[in-house]
Amino acid sequence: MDLDDAYANGPHIPGADGFAPMWRTKAAAFRAAVPGALNERYGDRAREVYDLFAPQGATRGTVIFVHGGYWRSTDKDLWTHLAAGPLARGWRVAVVDYDLCPDVGIPQITQQIAAATGVIADRCPGPLRLTGHSAGGHLVARMLDPAVAGAWLGRVTGVVPISPLSDLEPFLRTSMNADFGLDAAAARAESPLYQSVPDVPVTVWVGGAERPAFLDQARWLGEAWGCPVVVRPGRHHFDIIAGLEDAGSDLTGAVVGAD
Repeated sequence: MDLDDAYANGPHIPGADGFAPMWRTKAAAFRAAVPGALNERYGDRAREVYDLFAPQGATRGTVIFVHGGYWRSTDKDLWTHLAAGPLARGWRVAVVDYDLCPDVGIPQITQQIAAATGVIADRCPGPLRLTGHSAGGHLVARMLDPAVAGAWLGRVTGVVPISPLSDLEPFLRTSMNADFGLDAAAARAESPLYQSVPDVPVTVWVGGAERPAFLDQARWLGEAWGCPVVVRPGRHHFDIIAGLEDAGSDLTGAVVGAD
């Protein structure tokens, strides 16, 4: 199997080139319309920042969103409009940035997300709910490893990895590993598939029209952790996240839990 093609999304999605400009336009419009604390620091490096948006009125807790991009592309400013759904449901939303491969390795990115979660947890009282897309889905799943998480893990009441990458071992056989720099031991250590089964409720979310490799990755995590895997018919890798813009969507409901 050509694993580079198996994990390539753009060539298999009609109009793929239009998604990133659309996301950036929506995200900029959201930041212009919704007051927020932008580029708050959780560390000293340039990309160790997050945006935080708070709802009007009572706050139920904090959703932390981690973006994808195969750990080597995009930034938080492409995704802030995805805060709209949880925000309208009464949740603060933090959208987190992190360094990219090959400047750092995936283990370092995992530690950055853990550090960001700790800083956000210290700032924001109440329950925490974690969600992320693609590589971000991998990263929020990694936060359930007790060896990675801090004391804040006890406040996490739900995690929704969206189109997550749960087993990194296949990436050893892709050209992307030139950027990742993974060896067999690191790939296994960074794979949520091989973590202990978490006590926290997890729902895996994936599009029915995604590449078979992503459907496999979602299924593998569901089987390993004994958690639900929701397959949304007709959704592909680039539009599966659109539900987070809508307070009434099933995806937003899964992320924030019952009202």
